[in-house]
Amino acid sequence: MAGLMSDFGCYTHAIVRAIPASLAKEALRSSHAEVDLAKARREHELYTEVLRTTLGLEVVELPADESLPDCVFVEDAAVVCGDTALITRPGAESRRRETEAMSKALKDLNLNIVEMTDENATLDGGDVLFTGREFFVGLSKRTNQRGAEILADAFKDYAVSTVPVLEGLHLKSFCSMGGPGLIVIGAGESAQKTLKIMQQMSDHRYDKLTVADDFGANCIYMNLPNKGHVLLHHTAEQYPQSVKVFEKLKDHMLIPVCNMQKVKVDGALTCCSVLINKKANV
Repeated sequence: MAGLMSDFGCYTHAIVRAIPASLAKEALRSSHAEVDLAKARREHELYTEVLRTTLGLEVVELPADESLPDCVFVEDAAVVCGDTALITRPGAESRRRETEAMSKALKDLNLNIVEMTDENATLDGGDVLFTGREFFVGLSKRTNQRGAEILADAFKDYAVSTVPVLEGLHLKSFCSMGGPGLIVIGAGESAQKTLKIMQQMSDHRYDKLTVADDFGANCIYMNLPNKGHVLLHHTAEQYPQSVKVFEKLKDHMLIPVCNMQKVKVDGALTCCSVLINKKANV
């Protein structure tokens, strides 16, 4: 397991998808805030540019599909670990076809594809937290027990535990990994309750980094050649108190990424990419 853990946060490729114009009016959302489409697209361009230019990942850009207003949120369509990709069955029926383009892109990268075909199963990738040692799957409005069971079957090398999502859309709406063995968690009562359950269910001890804003806890950790520990997080304009906590991570290269528009349709930083570590011989 130590060898598997040493790869944690190592990525070579990212899959992203362009924003359709339909996102502004038709994307699923829990708030009624108005999305500025031009600003959302600019944000996404900058996000993609960070992955490609700043971090040197090979970025696969899928075209937008106007009939799929949420399609920019690619994380929900697949869970990738090692050379296996689980194509999910999103909880919202309007999002099910998003997996088609994702499946093709992952096949083109020669990953081993597992399709979730059970009609009783639902799973959004936003409910899946991989710690490098095990998976936690949030049981939410979008993900059910059967979906978690199929994920466990796809990734048999790892323990899989289910935890309740008491508030928010997904598990990663209030937590993410900030480094090996480091869980970033929101300060909200529901987030803290879920973390306590995660700690009780795990055989591993994790450090925790608590930030003031639940949504601000969603960040992207990478461990990259010549860059070391990298953390993409929301900007101080959005979550100033949370950013102050991230600034204590002196060993990390911190990259603030603007997400002011996509957050209006419940989109977080992890939502907008599927990250892959493609070995030379895969």
